[in-house]
Amino acid sequence: MSIKLKHGLWVVVADGEKALFLRNQGDVKFPKLEVVQEMEQENPATREQGSDKPGRQSNEGPRSAVEETDWHRLGKERFADDIAERLYKLAHRGEFDALVLIAPPQVLGEMRQKLHKEVGDKIEAEIPKTLTNHTVFDIENLLQAD
Repeated sequence: MSIKLKHGLWVVVADGEKALFLRNQGDVKFPKLEVVQEMEQENPATREQGSDKPGRQSNEGPRSAVEETDWHRLGKERFADDIAERLYKLAHRGEFDALVLIAPPQVLGEMRQKLHKEVGDKIEAEIPKTLTNHTVFDIENLLQAD
């Protein structure tokens, strides 16, 4: 997975509830990822959110249950929107020239749909992994591993 951690490269490590925005203050040989910003969202499991049970729908004909809303999934999608919006603002201000996105496959797909072209053009790599519970040092080492 070896990524060239050049000076100024931004790495965004995200999942459905948390995002770390990191910038390499070092260079390719001696990277030093530093936290620029953290985002967090409370997103309890669906069973702890929303209404107690799905409603029923009747339009003459047979009655059918309305599918229960997956509040947890919706929360993750909203958080992907928030991350995409933040990245757009940062890219628009010229905060980064290159970006690596690391997130679980579903979140990565969600973010990819929401990212503005200005951000998409700066993405150097996408890594479909969950690394939000790793230390910055571990993330550095994983990105450099062959």
